[in-house]
Amino acid sequence: MLNPATPAFLAALASQLPEGTLRPAEPRYLEEPRGRWKGLAAAVALPRNTAEVAVIVRACAAARVGLVPWGGGTGLVGGQILPEGPLPVLLSLERMAALRGAYPDENVLVVEAGMILADVQQHAERIGRLFPLALASEGTCQIGGNLATNAGGLNVLRYGNTRDLCLGIEAVLPDGSIFNGLKRLRKDNTGYDLRHLLIGAEGTLGVITAASLRLYPRPAVVGTALLAVQSPAAALRLLSLAESRMSGMVSAFELIGKMGLQFLAEKIPEVSAPIGMPEWMVLIEIGLPAGFGNAEDHLGALFEAALEQDLVSDGVIASSEAQRTALWRIREAIPEANRMIGAVSSHDISLPLSEVPGFIEEAGRRLAQIDGYRINCFGHLGDGNLHYNVFPLPGKSRKDHDHQRDAVKQCVHDLVDALGGSVSAEHGLGRLKVDDLERYGDAGKVAAMRTIKAALDPDGIMNPGAVLR
Repeated sequence: MLNPATPAFLAALASQLPEGTLRPAEPRYLEEPRGRWKGLAAAVALPRNTAEVAVIVRACAAARVGLVPWGGGTGLVGGQILPEGPLPVLLSLERMAALRGAYPDENVLVVEAGMILADVQQHAERIGRLFPLALASEGTCQIGGNLATNAGGLNVLRYGNTRDLCLGIEAVLPDGSIFNGLKRLRKDNTGYDLRHLLIGAEGTLGVITAASLRLYPRPAVVGTALLAVQSPAAALRLLSLAESRMSGMVSAFELIGKMGLQFLAEKIPEVSAPIGMPEWMVLIEIGLPAGFGNAEDHLGALFEAALEQDLVSDGVIASSEAQRTALWRIREAIPEANRMIGAVSSHDISLPLSEVPGFIEEAGRRLAQIDGYRINCFGHLGDGNLHYNVFPLPGKSRKDHDHQRDAVKQCVHDLVDALGGSVSAEHGLGRLKVDDLERYGDAGKVAAMRTIKAALDPDGIMNPGAVLR
């Protein structure tokens, strides 16, 4: 059983830290983007270095006080807030945002966990390299939170998830000991890989304090196109065609449905597609090395080949950076419009690629048996990750469907599970999907996770209630 962080505990902890390290928790630390929960915290701790993080964790472990890591607050599954229970200490590494080292010849950047993702990208750009993790929240989220949730984003198709972009980490474990795993190695077969255990653990097994990040050469030429496709099945065939013609050069392949465009017309009318409102569209981006020709020519040839196969009906290829930005603005504005309308239930799911078209058709049919809804399906088709969001019909609000939310979610997730997919693709489990892990998770895996949690964090102080009940 955890204990609350009492005034006496906070006073004792403050005496071990520089003045100002512990502060009252401002509202921004206790809110999450979707407004589902309000968090609780006795104080927020703002350490300046790893040694101070270790002091905080050791004190919480000794007193059995919960510790909730906060990595920018952009998470969508409630992993960064504790809505009930004994008052915890909230831990933010925002003061730990230093660049520890840049190694352009190694394609490595070493940064502290509190660095904003956009700053990581800029540090890579300054040395002529690319850090390819790209998220809508990149101006706010922190790299430590990205690692803790194994964030995905727009470029997973080519570069992988955050896990694939990390060579080593430094972390403070639940007993306050420091794991010095900040190596810059591609190969290190010295037993269990604690790096991969801590990445994606959402702060339940330790606090990541720094990371060695993998960089890439910057593409010499970038090309972007928005293409109208006949169906999700045609979009998949277009993806296969694009990868066969430009192997390893397709960076992003985003599926956008007509409902997303209708939501933009309703809520953000200044953002519209230059090809009208087809039922389905694909936003594709390629990055070419020097000497591989003109990106517009490659995309034009792809369009012609796809037209011959009756996969596309219209399209536009960006001929300037302004046009490229405008095309991406369409994709980036869709979640904004979603929030303005208010979803009955939102789903971050992944499926085997070949199952995507059948899922989209069958999920709509099953949901219609519950009630009438508008469905906005979009996402990273290149890696099978869909954002399948269910909205009320015009004239109704999500409050009218509150009693159906659980049924809608189960309807979608049951089908995802039956098709061999995952009910958590890139946002993590947090507190929102603890039940889903128990319902859909492999029993052997969940048992092993509980065993690992009990071994590393026997008192359950690390992000209590997240991932595991």
